[in-house]
Amino acid sequence: MERSLVLVKPDGVQRGLIGEVISRLERRGLRLVAARFVQVSQELAETHYAIHKGKPFYDGLIKYITSAPVMAMAWEGPNAIAAIRQTMGATRPTEAAPGSIRHDYALEVGRNLTHASDSGENGAKEVALWFKAEELVNWGRDVDRWIFEG
Repeated sequence: MERSLVLVKPDGVQRGLIGEVISRLERRGLRLVAARFVQVSQELAETHYAIHKGKPFYDGLIKYITSAPVMAMAWEGPNAIAAIRQTMGATRPTEAAPGSIRHDYALEVGRNLTHASDSGENGAKEVALWFKAEELVNWGRDVDRWIFEG
């Protein structure tokens, strides 16, 4: 069972798309295990985006992610990373598959609405960065047996 961090970034929050993101991930069959509406601190932003430090877009990225609240969530399921990234669409909205969130609601990479972990390893790290262990809810749904094979 993989876990992924999903952020509805400031543009998605401002545009009222939190429910749309949650709805699509739920309908996909993924299970929400944590959620928090938060104003991102400078420290959290710098830690989360540390991999981009020194790149030309880094300062703008930090300013953007701290500019308004985000909806931070942890989702899980088999192949959750691939399923979530497919649901979100390509990073560049004009390259995203029709029907994906970014294709349907975004135009520019700097306002692409969401963040999703790009690997199982990063998913675990990012979930741990954004949520304390006790904030993650381990639970089962009656419908899981109709979605998950094992």
